Amino acid sequence: MNGNELVFGIAAVIAVLSALGVVVSRSAVRSALCLVVTFFCLAVLYFTLQGEMLGVIQIAVYAGAIMVLFLFVIMLLDSGGGQGGEEGTDWKRYWGLAAGVALAMIILAYVLSPLQGETRPFAPEGYGSPHAIGRALFSTYTWPFETVSVLLMLGVVGSVLLAKRRLP
Repeated sequence: MNGNELVFGIAAVIAVLSALGVVVSRSAVRSALCLVVTFFCLAVLYFTLQGEMLGVIQIAVYAGAIMVLFLFVIMLLDSGGGQGGEEGTDWKRYWGLAAGVALAMIILAYVLSPLQGETRPFAPEGYGSPHAIGRALFSTYTWPFETVSVLLMLGVVGSVLLAKRRLP
C-alpha cells in the first residue's frame, strides 16, 4: 500500500463517518457542518484519483457556495428549536433505518463485485481535465445541470416564503 492509497482510505473512512453524522445528528447546524467535512473528504478523494479539477470544483462549489446556501436557509427557517412531546412510536425512523441498511447492502454488493477480480479500473486520457468536464457538462449533461439549478432556486424561494409566513 502506497501513500496515495493510505490517504484515500483515511479520507474515505472520514467521509463515511461524517456522512453518518449528517444523517444521525438532530441539530440542523451540526448536520450541515458534518456535510462540509464530507464535501472536503470527497475533494481529497478526487485529488487522490488524479481528478484535480473535480476536487477544486468540489471545494469551491459544494463546500463553499452550496453550504453557505444551506446554512442561510437553516438560519432563515430557524428550525433548531425544541421538539414537542412524544405521542407514541415514530415508525418513520425505523422504516428509514431499514431502507438505509438495505441501500447500503445493495451499494456494498455493487462495490465489492468488481473487486473480486484482479483487474483495476483505469481513467481514460484527459479524465478530470477542465476540457473533458466542460464538454460533458454542456453536451451530455446539459439538461440535468439546468434542472438542478432550477431545483436549488425553487428550494431557496420556498424557504424564504415559509420563513416570511412565520413572521408576525
